Amino acid sequence: MSIPEPSGFFIQGVLNGAPHSLVIGPFGFLFGVVATEAGLSIFETLSFSVLVVAGAAQLTALELMQDNTPTVIVILSALALNLRMALYSASLTPHLGTAGFWQRAAAAYSLVDQSYATSILQYENNPEMTMPQKLTFFFGVAASVIPVWYLLTFLGALVGQSIPTDIPLDFATPLTFIALLAPLLRSLPHILAALASVIAGLLFHTMPYNLGIMLAGVIGMSVGAWSEQRGFGEHHR
Repeated sequence: MSIPEPSGFFIQGVLNGAPHSLVIGPFGFLFGVVATEAGLSIFETLSFSVLVVAGAAQLTALELMQDNTPTVIVILSALALNLRMALYSASLTPHLGTAGFWQRAAAAYSLVDQSYATSILQYENNPEMTMPQKLTFFFGVAASVIPVWYLLTFLGALVGQSIPTDIPLDFATPLTFIALLAPLLRSLPHILAALASVIAGLLFHTMPYNLGIMLAGVIGMSVGAWSEQRGFGEHHR
């Protein structure tokens, strides 16, 4: 018997998103270990991941908290790292904006780097997809990565400080964003924004409380917006 169309798109989303688990798994495990080392209980660690679902922001917040950084700076740093979610939302609105309220609420909770990057590429490569098909695909991608984040966070919290310090689990963080970023660098504005943020991050890495990250993000977005306004994207496609 053939698979109904909605289920087919959901399964396709799961299959397309599954490779991200190879990176997000160690990332979640790393957070679980770091969180328990910072003094959080297993329940607090898992609650952190379930409520926030933002690995980079969570790790940054923990690092700053361990350094006794003022609470305002911790909150601002986490928010700055998650400002990209606002851009993701704006980018997805033409595709999912007509969905029902609770569907959009569920999509907002499920909006992570992996679900966005995988879905937006699918939408751009298949413009004939309907909104229900796009939404189903999106939830399929989310279903393949978010439970892995929960599970590996829990396992990392269970193991905690028994992990030897010479095991380089932190490799997962840069690999996650490299895997997501590379396929999206398809126009000159994208490349300029990425390059500007990298250069700014290197120049301002000595700023206290990781404020250089926020500044680099602002500079990267500004350069990208400026280059789009100048029409660089149209002239170099």
